[in-house]
Amino acid sequence: MAHTGMDADVVIAGAGPTGLMLACELRLAGVDVAVVERRADRTGEARAGGMHSRTLEVLDQRGVLDRFLALGELQSVGHFSGIWLDFDESESRHPLPLMITQSTIERLLEEWAGELGVRVRRSAEVTGLHQDESGVTVELGGDEPATLRARWLVGCDGGRSTVRKLAGIDFPGTPATMTALIGDVELPDLDEEYIWARRRPDGEFSVIGFEPGWYRVITSAYDRVADRDEPATFEQLRDSLTRLAGTDYGMRNPRWISRFGDAARQAARYRVGRALLAGDAAHIHFPAGGQGLNVGVQDAVNLGWKLASVVLGRAPERLLDTYHDERHPVAERVLHNTRAQSALTRPGPQTDALRDVFGSLIVFDDVNRHLCAMLTALDIRYPIDGDHALVGRRVPDADLKTSGGVGRIHELLRDARPVLLDLRGDAELAEAVRDWSDRVDLVEARSEDEHWPVPPGSEVAAPAALLIRPDGHVAWGADLDARPDIPALRQALTTWFGPPRRP
Repeated sequence: MAHTGMDADVVIAGAGPTGLMLACELRLAGVDVAVVERRADRTGEARAGGMHSRTLEVLDQRGVLDRFLALGELQSVGHFSGIWLDFDESESRHPLPLMITQSTIERLLEEWAGELGVRVRRSAEVTGLHQDESGVTVELGGDEPATLRARWLVGCDGGRSTVRKLAGIDFPGTPATMTALIGDVELPDLDEEYIWARRRPDGEFSVIGFEPGWYRVITSAYDRVADRDEPATFEQLRDSLTRLAGTDYGMRNPRWISRFGDAARQAARYRVGRALLAGDAAHIHFPAGGQGLNVGVQDAVNLGWKLASVVLGRAPERLLDTYHDERHPVAERVLHNTRAQSALTRPGPQTDALRDVFGSLIVFDDVNRHLCAMLTALDIRYPIDGDHALVGRRVPDADLKTSGGVGRIHELLRDARPVLLDLRGDAELAEAVRDWSDRVDLVEARSEDEHWPVPPGSEVAAPAALLIRPDGHVAWGADLDARPDIPALRQALTTWFGPPRRP
């Protein structure tokens, strides 16, 4: 139930993957949430075509990954600007990217959200907002204009975010220098299994089979920037493919057509008062390496438990500032590497030479691992105080032996609650966490492995204890050969999960 006088604790603008994932995270914590979406129904568009390791891990942490694996296809390779990468299967329990369309991802997330009690209101577009000390008034247009009152508002409403504009948040960056068309069509005359990033003097094209009989066609034209409000058409896609490939392969029956460019922009702030941003509302970039949807889902998992803690009165509002501090640099790096990938796709002999040199470097294991860890987000380390090698990193999904049998770490996070993992049986830890027992789960176990992998290409000795946040990142740790720093543990508990419970 929402707080008295509120229609919801949190209103989320946008029912895409980011908004739906955030709604699920909030509901797992018991927060009343309403999602408003300007579209009457899911678009059916499938711009994004996959999920990387870290996103698969967070879905596994919540116990819903099998739903996605059942409808997608794991791929053994990825790419950086069309240059192949090989994923290291020792880096994660889910090392391979999953090819799955955005429309399928949205459907599965909306089904999960419905199971958790999330309310989704369609044909409802945010047209105004007003903040005060106790909440946000959200004005909605659409089929049934209305006003909602909530404690917090999160804009997950895409690159043209209304919430961002109404909140007065700047969106600096670089403009588009090219235009790409994308669509799912039938190609009865295609005589190849697929075509990958075939370069031409004035652009490139790809043809990828996502489902039996259906192909994802992508064409790129450089130094041509279409008007952002100009509709993309089937005829444009067919003409573009014909120009680049010399044939349209009998293109017919389009499911959907869209366009994108290489504009790269990022919100100057992720929070203004009671309004926050996540996903494309906070950052847009060239869709290279399949990172965009993944970054948005991971934004949601970082923000969800923090916002829930504040809504439920367990932590002070300053906890929300860590959302910007942790996620803004992550998206900044994505903008940086996608600008590089965009530059590597430009036509011309200079770029051809650069791609040859770059391709000769990628074959080295360290280079391959570095790029894979960056694209998959397995190497992210948040700026969290602490000396242990895992602090700030996502916790490896190590095998455990508990009193209940054999398990693994990510299974401990199914309820989206923090976990103090005791791997040595230390009575001091149980005493230290007692005052947070309403918020933090204490789990005693033993590690099945002496060393745990840390991407890219490293490992650490299994620890004596870890404090794991609901998003799977480590907030405190202790080594096996050292006595745990209990004052530091209590400080970490206070910083991330609020002050100790009073008697």
